[in-house]
Amino acid sequence: MSVLASILAFTTLGGIASAAVAGAVLLLPAPTRSRFLPHLVSFATGALLGAALLGLLPEALERAGPGRGAAVGLAVTAGILLFFILEKLMLWRHSHEGEFHDHDLLQLQRDKASAMVVLLGDGIHNALDGVLIAAAFMTSTQLGMVTGVAVIVHEIPQEVGSFAVLLNSGMARGRALLLNLFSSLTSILGGILAYYALRQALGVLPFAVAIAAASLLYVAMADLIPGLHRRADMEASVAQVLLISLGIGLIAWIGRD
Repeated sequence: MSVLASILAFTTLGGIASAAVAGAVLLLPAPTRSRFLPHLVSFATGALLGAALLGLLPEALERAGPGRGAAVGLAVTAGILLFFILEKLMLWRHSHEGEFHDHDLLQLQRDKASAMVVLLGDGIHNALDGVLIAAAFMTSTQLGMVTGVAVIVHEIPQEVGSFAVLLNSGMARGRALLLNLFSSLTSILGGILAYYALRQALGVLPFAVAIAAASLLYVAMADLIPGLHRRADMEASVAQVLLISLGIGLIAWIGRD
């Protein structure tokens, strides 16, 4: 299978699978859903950490060559700062949405506006995921598979949240699922654009891979792990450690030589 075909396959699979599983999860009874999602988040955390630290970062250092480790480190640092800024912008947007008075009409307008913001933000995020997958596959098929699996696993909880926001805005289930799917499939566009752009600038590929590692690290450390700490009882903590280890182990197994 060619590199472009692999990119198309994984971005398409990720878009369809994450949207379909998100829709299926929301059909579960609320108690079952509330028990299932934290376990999925723990597993996704391990998959992201494994893909970033066992796959992407070592490959970026190797591809950059001797004496360029500091440049790769700078790319990772810049990537983390970039994703921090992007998240701050989203949080700033949401905080300003809360300035309206809580009347029914305004609440309805806010819910609809939130649905559009979520669709737009989700589309951009998924397009960036496509870029990450493309950069990984252009480095090696094995690394592409590792990154693709990590991205797909982490997308599912995010798509569940996005789907819930669309339903909360009053949107019908069928239309919400369709729009969520279209938003997810922007990863294909991101993958195709990155493939052709990086082919013209192969010298920046190691640094694109380093930024991809930064993205996965940031999501795991800044977004997912703080949520896991909200449950501090022994049973939940042991389950989290085991599932994070399982996620790391799966990535290590996929990426083995």
